[in-house]
Amino acid sequence: MDYLIRLLSVSIILIGVAVTCFANVKQPNVVIVMTDDQGFGDVRSHGNEFIDTPVHDRIANEGVRFDRFYVSPVCAPTRASLLTGRYHLKTGVHGVTRGYEIMRDDEVTIAELLKSNGYVTGAFGKWHNGSQYPHHPNGQGFEEFLGFCAGHWNNYFDTTLDHNGKQVQSKGYMVDALTDAAINFIEQNKSKPFLCYLPYNTPHTPWQVPDKYFKKYINKGIKDPKIACAYAMVENVDYNMGRVLAKLEKLNIDDDTIFVFLTDNGPNGLRYNSNMKGRKGSAHEGGVRVPLFIRYPSRIKPNTNVDTIAAHIDLLPTIMDLCGIKKYKTKPLDGKSLVPLIDGNNREWKERMLFTAWGGTSLKGTKKAIRTKRWRAVDERGGWELYDMNKDPDQKKDLANIEVDLLSNLKKTYIDWFREATLEGFDSTPIQVGHKERDKVILEGHYAHLFPAEKVRPSALQHGISYNGPAGWANDWIDNWTSTSAYPYWNLNVIRKGEYNILLKYSCKKENIGSRLQLEVSNSFIKFDVTKPFESKMLPSADRINRKEVYEHLWGTMDLGVVSLSQGFTKLKLKALKIPKSEVIELKEVHLVRKR
Repeated sequence: MDYLIRLLSVSIILIGVAVTCFANVKQPNVVIVMTDDQGFGDVRSHGNEFIDTPVHDRIANEGVRFDRFYVSPVCAPTRASLLTGRYHLKTGVHGVTRGYEIMRDDEVTIAELLKSNGYVTGAFGKWHNGSQYPHHPNGQGFEEFLGFCAGHWNNYFDTTLDHNGKQVQSKGYMVDALTDAAINFIEQNKSKPFLCYLPYNTPHTPWQVPDKYFKKYINKGIKDPKIACAYAMVENVDYNMGRVLAKLEKLNIDDDTIFVFLTDNGPNGLRYNSNMKGRKGSAHEGGVRVPLFIRYPSRIKPNTNVDTIAAHIDLLPTIMDLCGIKKYKTKPLDGKSLVPLIDGNNREWKERMLFTAWGGTSLKGTKKAIRTKRWRAVDERGGWELYDMNKDPDQKKDLANIEVDLLSNLKKTYIDWFREATLEGFDSTPIQVGHKERDKVILEGHYAHLFPAEKVRPSALQHGISYNGPAGWANDWIDNWTSTSAYPYWNLNVIRKGEYNILLKYSCKKENIGSRLQLEVSNSFIKFDVTKPFESKMLPSADRINRKEVYEHLWGTMDLGVVSLSQGFTKLKLKALKIPKSEVIELKEVHLVRKR
């Protein structure tokens, strides 16, 4: 009897200990590193003998390497799919600026899902899915953000960054500063489950990198300075990933941290890319096949290799699966958990097709591709091509005229997918104004639509207005404004009515002062004259090679006074009523500041 009592007592104690231990089990941390414009071939273990990436290779060797992993041809679409587990066209993203890079309000991000499951969330780097709240990272599930929201940044040294909606000055090289912030975030939240998203901004242009990295590759004999700079930037990323891993190890949490590495598209230039056809912007293999390495020591066996096709849409369900979160609410996912492949359960995996679309709003105008385990069918606006990727990975022999029936079926499948993916259309997402979380909204020049409708203009003379750069990319501004019938406008959605102070960031040469303008918004009007000249000054740049994008400038400020905004959808237009000289102004931004 005494024995039974003692046995029962021990059993109760053990059950209690087990329950306590179970209750104290911490869900795994998640670190996602995604680089910008790093190609499949920009990793040493992918056959590139010129580049040094020991940390990349370590992550791959200590976890799983996906050899056939696909993203979108450019950055914003890839980011939308990574964050939502859905093809970017379904999320509303089909461009890189003017609201075409913004996910619709009803999309659910991985940050929102993990946050709702007790995770602390932070993002450090390039966002590129909306600048204004609630499309800003702080409105998409990330409690902490340091970085920039545009498609690229002008300067990588000692620059101005966004910290939770406020501008702060960074010190040193940006990737180093972002890593510092991420490490601090990890340190502060080491006892909680966290999501640390590190979308690094390199090796995207401008070509800026610390001397020690650049000189190394020049001294290796690489004659093209762009390639030398790209490799130097990647090696700097490698160094900083090593810093993150070292912090996880020092805190004794690396075994229970899921560490994901990928890139957002193919390489941003002609350099080694494992002999694949295509680069950034292309629907061919080289434009969309990128590295994916996942390291999770307590769960994933080292030196695991997967050659089954997978994609960015799979990462959300994969991470949720690895975190043990089985039930969560999103819009219908296109991706599926890769855990069966990681575990070697290939028999459970059904073959599927992956889809690519970029650069248009119609079937005819879009670069498109469909990828199966064996085949790649591609149409880059010049007719469909077909390649047997098992026998012809370099895409040398087009089989479109041989495998006619197969290509016909693939084309039909693609058309059906495209129509279903674009059911909600291609409208630009309006900028929301009036959220209590953000009293100030900045309408950037590159977010403006131009009337007459914007196009890439070889000459602005026939239009009366243009962007300063050739395509109105990020950080651009409105220029060559010479016609009273031409104007910029922004689509707005006023969430909260009220009075807003209007400021302009502008430049105007002394010889061009005297123009009269009118701001129109929500049935309110402000007429004003340009009376004070301000010539914008280009800031020093550390570029090693000339860039295509615009350079950073200093701008003047003009206070227009107060307008009353009604709730609902509206347009803010800025029209020139009188142009006495050669042009109006160069317009960088319009600021709307809610009066309390």
